[in-house]
Amino acid sequence: MTTVTETTRHSVSVSAVVVDEEDRVLLIRRHDNGEWQSPGGILELDEDIHAGVRREVLEETGYSVEPQRLTGVYKNMPLGVVALVFLCQVLSGDARPSEETSDVAWVPLLDVQSRMTEAFAVRVLDAITLTDHVAIRAHDGYRIIHPPATEVGDFGQKSSRFPL
Repeated sequence: MTTVTETTRHSVSVSAVVVDEEDRVLLIRRHDNGEWQSPGGILELDEDIHAGVRREVLEETGYSVEPQRLTGVYKNMPLGVVALVFLCQVLSGDARPSEETSDVAWVPLLDVQSRMTEAFAVRVLDAITLTDHVAIRAHDGYRIIHPPATEVGDFGQKSSRFPL
């Protein structure tokens, strides 16, 4: 068990799951590690949560979005990063990479699990499939620790759009 001290800190990040009318999800490929993820990043200290989501998506993709609802809270246990994930709607913009992203793509929902690591793919799956609850999960940066990524149970209903 970790002892909490005055220097123990968590970072808070925000991330957006954006799905279009063709059942494609907006993903970015990160410059630093080459991984595909939903757009997002660390929330600034003086920043409103929704403003942080809007800023991160615009910076990383070129799209202006509006958060619709919180879909999940995820903790990267080794790094101490707590991510708040929102289902968002595109308002305007055009895809463009940035200093942080080498690519921006609309990926078919059925390709999410093959393109992303489990810890990040589950955020998209939860946003699509869990309509009545907010998912709360822990991961190690790659794999879900608890509850397992395939568990739906009391968290909500499966979606006919994207089965687990």
